[in-house]
Amino acid sequence: MEEDDKVEEEKSVGSPDVVNKYKTAAEIADKAIAAVSAKVAAGVDVVSLCALGDSVITESTAGVYNKARTEKGDKIDKGVAFPTCVSVNNCVCHFSPMSDDTTVLKDGDIISIDLGCHIDGYIALAARSVVVGNEELTGKAADALMAAYVAGEAVLRALRPGKTNYDVTEIINRAALDFGVEVVEGSLSHQMKRYVIDGNKAIIGKPTYEHRVEDIKFEENEVYAIDIAMSTGEGKLKEARVRSTVFKRQVDVEYMLKMKASRQVFSEINAKSPALPFVLRALSDEQKCKLGMTELLTHGLVVGYPVLYEKEGEIVGRIKYTALVMPSQTIRVTAVQPPQNVKSEKEVKDQSLKDLLAQEVDRKKKKKKDKKKPEGAEAPPAAEDGAQKMEM
Repeated sequence: MEEDDKVEEEKSVGSPDVVNKYKTAAEIADKAIAAVSAKVAAGVDVVSLCALGDSVITESTAGVYNKARTEKGDKIDKGVAFPTCVSVNNCVCHFSPMSDDTTVLKDGDIISIDLGCHIDGYIALAARSVVVGNEELTGKAADALMAAYVAGEAVLRALRPGKTNYDVTEIINRAALDFGVEVVEGSLSHQMKRYVIDGNKAIIGKPTYEHRVEDIKFEENEVYAIDIAMSTGEGKLKEARVRSTVFKRQVDVEYMLKMKASRQVFSEINAKSPALPFVLRALSDEQKCKLGMTELLTHGLVVGYPVLYEKEGEIVGRIKYTALVMPSQTIRVTAVQPPQNVKSEKEVKDQSLKDLLAQEVDRKKKKKKDKKKPEGAEAPPAAEDGAQKMEM
């Protein structure tokens, strides 16, 4: 039992090696979001942006941890932890279309770029909202984007051992109130573990009769993907007539598939993405996978991530980052920046939020003299992530 406990400890963020893997995955996720953001412009098709994000992650992870091996001597698994999604305006999440999709961006669109990277199963997720074009965003849409950003900054400072998930929920809703927008119903932030992108511990953005989660307390050495979505509308979501393209293998379900096409698709999924989400576009034959996926879905071998929408004409602002709850501080490993080219006339009025935002988030340790950095160690990401106190 003692040996098992030791192995488990080495796989938590109590291990410097694990922290380094999270930081390396985060650096690559940030790089992918920056690459996609740089290509955002009127006339650009969404599917090319999604493909770009995934390719940056795949190519970048190919260049790290190549000499490292697992305890069994196998190569370290690494790559896309969540396929790149580019959701436009009132589309909230999970839009990563097939190659033949013709959706293109236009000036004034507001998109959310959402993706994830992993190193050895240690996952870094990130999302940000981007305005298409050079015109400054104002009005309620600007309020939604700023509310999400401010809420994310406040939550980071409250994400400490002993605090509860509903403490965080209250913070998110206070930010929404100050900016005159609504938290999106059903939005969840999850604890993450190795190869687990949506752990049992969760934070709900807006509790309702239909949407609630179990009360939990945060503990040392936990990892969370904080996901905040604010709407200019009522915050109520619906599934449109857009087929899911992002799926995840249900590892605890088994079934003997009847169709040859289904078996081929399932074999490829098990080889490429046995535990983490994948997009159909990444499979070798898009047409065959459409046919094979039907039987897999019918028997629960995979589960889809539905493409969710707010009411037509509304805008959703979104932010997501990965945070490590360490004993002495909470470290945000994926970078967050204030929304670019966005001007809200609203400001934080809630005193408890002001007090939180005034707290510094110190990610740097004092340097020790004459101590060299271990050879081969990865540099942490240069994150612009609220390391200083916010002036509100």
